[in-house]
Amino acid sequence: MSPEMNSATGFNQLRRIESSKLFQGIVIAIIILSALTIGAKTYDLPPFVEQSLTVMDNAITAFFLIEILFRFAACPTKRRFLLDGWNLFDTIVVIGSLIPLDNSEAVLLGRLLRVFRVLRLVSVVPELRFLINSLLKAIPRMGYIALLMFIIFYIYAAMGAIFFAKVDPELWGDVAIAMLTLFRVATFEDWTDVMYATMEQYPLSWLYYLTFIFLTAFVFLNMMIGAILEVMSEEQNAEEAQKAHDERDEIARQLQSVQTQLEELTRQISERR
Repeated sequence: MSPEMNSATGFNQLRRIESSKLFQGIVIAIIILSALTIGAKTYDLPPFVEQSLTVMDNAITAFFLIEILFRFAACPTKRRFLLDGWNLFDTIVVIGSLIPLDNSEAVLLGRLLRVFRVLRLVSVVPELRFLINSLLKAIPRMGYIALLMFIIFYIYAAMGAIFFAKVDPELWGDVAIAMLTLFRVATFEDWTDVMYATMEQYPLSWLYYLTFIFLTAFVFLNMMIGAILEVMSEEQNAEEAQKAHDERDEIARQLQSVQTQLEELTRQISERR
């Protein structure tokens, strides 16, 4: 068997291992173990336990380093591996975890990066990765909704400062304080106390609160959810298209491998003759 065939066979073996459920399950289990180790270090523990956790943390760091190198070796296009945002995030976290914790100047950064290792669970689980990608792509659309919400907040805050400043200056003294009060109303944090206080002088002020709550808690919230769901639908369609494209590439790669093997067999038969 030629070196090219050996290389292709070994590469396919790496890809099968990297995409197997067993490998993914081991990685997820190590990430969970890393999270438990980080949490355990926040408690006052006996010296022996702390030393054991340190040894375990070093072993986990070594495992993540081997795992990221294995994934890099199994990737068909090395440049594509580094251009992928999740792979780049994993690489930065793993490399950052190599910072020794006994270095006083880098100890805080090292600990923070070890905490961020828990986020690798998002990059490993496809469903979580899909949700995060959808949320990030929905942010621009949500920004316009947030801008419209800010305008509504500002209008209602100005109205509240004009009408209710004499009722309770601590809550309605100016526009900025009034916006904080309205945020309290929008989150339903004892908002009825605020409403009843103004209703003593303005009996119809309940209309002010109900219309504001209707706009912020119902209309804008549903708009936010609708924007996220729309992006999730688009992401799902794009993911299915990418999956179909990858499957076609895999079929083409397998056909190329079969063709190479046939050519090699043909050459060997010709040489024997």
